[in-house]
Amino acid sequence: MFLKVKEVLTDGRHIITFCNGTKKEISADKRMTMIRFFNGDVKIMPDQRVIYYYTDAQTTYTAYPDGLEVLQFPNNQIEKHYPDGAQEIVIPDHTVKCLCSDGFEETFFPDGTVVKVEKNGDKTVVFSNGQKEIHTAQFKRREYPGGTVKTMYCNGRQETKYSSGRI
Repeated sequence: MFLKVKEVLTDGRHIITFCNGTKKEISADKRMTMIRFFNGDVKIMPDQRVIYYYTDAQTTYTAYPDGLEVLQFPNNQIEKHYPDGAQEIVIPDHTVKCLCSDGFEETFFPDGTVVKVEKNGDKTVVFSNGQKEIHTAQFKRREYPGGTVKTMYCNGRQETKYSSGRI
């Protein structure tokens, strides 16, 4: 039983075959290494990047020298994980969710709606029609482009302020 077999091809590539079936291929210029694991996973290391393909999950993981990590899922969802802990998730319908390292979240929907969630849980929703909704522990408020503001307080009290100043 062998531990590994090393082949040097005429084009200068090196192929190392391990006893479990894993194969490691090193390019002639030694700038790229590709590992084909016995389970079908593939790891490629070109130009200081690491690209790993998980066969069972059909997911690609790429790590960049600057610390950025990118995951691509079979449903076309893409997640970027930044070195500072921030994340960006692009969902197949083109919704983009940003999770900041300080706990702040921002989501951009394809229709132009933007949802911002503060670390304390306060939420602001800005709709594409210009309306704005603010949710806090104390109240929910809807602000209309014409200046009208409707507020519902946590005790059940409701208030409407019209652009004319009437309450």
